[in-house]
Amino acid sequence: MSTTLRLIVMSFLQFFIWGSWLITIGAYWFQTKEWSGAQFGAIFSTMGIAAIFMPSLMGILADKYINAEKLYGLLHILGGIVLCIVPTVDNPAMMFWVMLLNMIFYMPTLALSIAVSYSVLKSEGLDVVKDYPPIRVWGTIGFIVAMWTVSLLGLEKSASQFYVAAGAALVLGLYSFTMPACPPPSKNAPSRSLVDALGLKSFALLRDSKMAIFFVFALLLGAALQLTNAYGDTFLHDFANVPQYKDTLAVQYPAIIMSISQISETLFILAIPFFLKRFGIKQVMFFSMIAWVLRFGLFAYGNPGDGLWMIVLSCIVYGMAFDFFNISGSLFVETQTDPSIRASAQGLFMMMTNGFGAVLGSSVSGIVIEKYFTYADQSKNWPGIWTAFALYALIIAVLFIVLFKHKHNPQPSQSVHPEPLLSTEKA
Repeated sequence: MSTTLRLIVMSFLQFFIWGSWLITIGAYWFQTKEWSGAQFGAIFSTMGIAAIFMPSLMGILADKYINAEKLYGLLHILGGIVLCIVPTVDNPAMMFWVMLLNMIFYMPTLALSIAVSYSVLKSEGLDVVKDYPPIRVWGTIGFIVAMWTVSLLGLEKSASQFYVAAGAALVLGLYSFTMPACPPPSKNAPSRSLVDALGLKSFALLRDSKMAIFFVFALLLGAALQLTNAYGDTFLHDFANVPQYKDTLAVQYPAIIMSISQISETLFILAIPFFLKRFGIKQVMFFSMIAWVLRFGLFAYGNPGDGLWMIVLSCIVYGMAFDFFNISGSLFVETQTDPSIRASAQGLFMMMTNGFGAVLGSSVSGIVIEKYFTYADQSKNWPGIWTAFALYALIIAVLFIVLFKHKHNPQPSQSVHPEPLLSTEKA
């Protein structure tokens, strides 16, 4: 099996695990367990809580002490074991702690999968900006296949969705130990300071004003991502309470409709190398923010009937909204940092997006929705919710274009491989 194919299998399984439950847990929570919305927000915050410290911590271990592919595999095996426990949980308080433990094991694997891929590709003499997106696109395909599997098997409201995820996690965990070795790049490097000794050198990126601003906006966009993950599937399920929509395709199989978002991702992922080289990270991130405005705005006015086209179009623009900040952002961080801190730098990016960003998005949105957009009968004012989210994304876009100072050089040799902001030779 070729190296590229092995990375494709890894990427596919990485996101198959997440796709098995991330979009459909809302239906399981509200319609099967009948637990409250405030508690649901707390469950989604577990991703953010875990991502605040685990990606950076595991990145430090991978940079200095343990082979990245072995650490990656161990985390997936532990995560698979915890996912097998989820269906046995009978109350929301305990569910919070079990899901938090699951996220503690899963969230760092997102950054580690990137670090492993970049390490392997560079060891083969390949260009990560050109060669990584066609590999990463299979992660999105894995997410789609998982969503369709769960939906077509009728598991959207069932605890069995977690068993599907657990099986994939255990397989990937064992498979990871067969991956090419990714030894710690800083294992034998002399530590010149306490920061080096503790593996915290990647945090020095925040001293650079451009990178600090970049990470702040990555955090704010991470919050936007949590909004669509937490409420998209539930939004469509709620139309079942409207007689004229209850038998429509979007209500019967909402996960399949939502999977259009991931199908769109596959196209935009492949377009990333062109857009980054042609427009640069500032314009690409701005495109992402405008796409988030459209994502939420179209949801505000769409419905499963004559407004289905708006929901479908919202799912299509999601591909640009997600890929152009998440994947382009990780590539930008890679080109701005030294290989010796690759895993911890990706962990820092993950901490800002899926850590602080996720906590911000899940906690604040839960409070705002409960206070301002929930009626006495506990039904939701979905047009108001999505309009508020669209305004949030619009404000971020305006601030970003003003505050983020980055001059793009369209020459591929300079824009794709710039001088790293942190170099071991300059430390």
